Amino acid sequence: MSRKKYSAPVANAKVSNYMNIESSYLSSIISDLWVSCSNPSPQAQFRLFCFPYAGAGSTIFNSWSGLLLPEVELYLVHLPGREKRIKESPYKQLLPLAEVLAETLNPYFDKPFAFFGHSMGALVSFEVVRSLQNRFSLGPVHLIVSGKSAPHLPSRHQNIYQLTDDELVSESERLYGALPKIILDDPELLKFFLPIIRADLALVETYQYISGDPLECPITVFGGDQDNSVNEDELSAWRDYTVNNCSLKIFQGDHFYIQASRTALVQEIKKALCK
Repeated sequence: MSRKKYSAPVANAKVSNYMNIESSYLSSIISDLWVSCSNPSPQAQFRLFCFPYAGAGSTIFNSWSGLLLPEVELYLVHLPGREKRIKESPYKQLLPLAEVLAETLNPYFDKPFAFFGHSMGALVSFEVVRSLQNRFSLGPVHLIVSGKSAPHLPSRHQNIYQLTDDELVSESERLYGALPKIILDDPELLKFFLPIIRADLALVETYQYISGDPLECPITVFGGDQDNSVNEDELSAWRDYTVNNCSLKIFQGDHFYIQASRTALVQEIKKALCK
């Protein structure tokens, strides 16, 4: 499926510098438009595909590789509209994105694999698993979701993507935490990245769950005890989406506990895959 190019001009050199900093982490041995792996390991038992949250790129997971090896290879999923694909327009609907990902990631499923997604990434990874299961009779050994309520639950924060820029920043900060300081402190950067964040929020907030067969793989659910966007009951509801086991672990922290608790989180992921 072809995607039109993002047409907004890059008016400030600081935007280019920011993109270069982000993309500098993506020098990979295995790399194509949609996926990369900087440390492939033939000895690894599993491949972990990581899906980013709204407004972010997959480099947020880059530091996980050393914590996962040698048992688990880290594969980064690159979505349009960020990092090395910054000039492409981001998807605003979830299901078409999931269908494309199911096809494009398929060649990398030649060893046991698992998915991890945080927030928006949780919904995207879930729908990719459904597409793989329904279309290819294929699935991961584990789905690991974080910081997102179960797919059938209505969002507590509808239509943020339709707010004014100032309102969007304020409401996003209330629910998820502040944007990176480097972006907030520079009007040009903020003006450039807000359409990307808005598109990602539209993808999440317009998503409508369609009833279907439960997943065959186990699901592990993570969350932060101070996350204003989701509570423990909404996380626990993921148990209804698998015929297999479902477990829940709550970390200390807000929506972005995955940064402050990175090492502990990755250890839990590794434990879930390698037990």
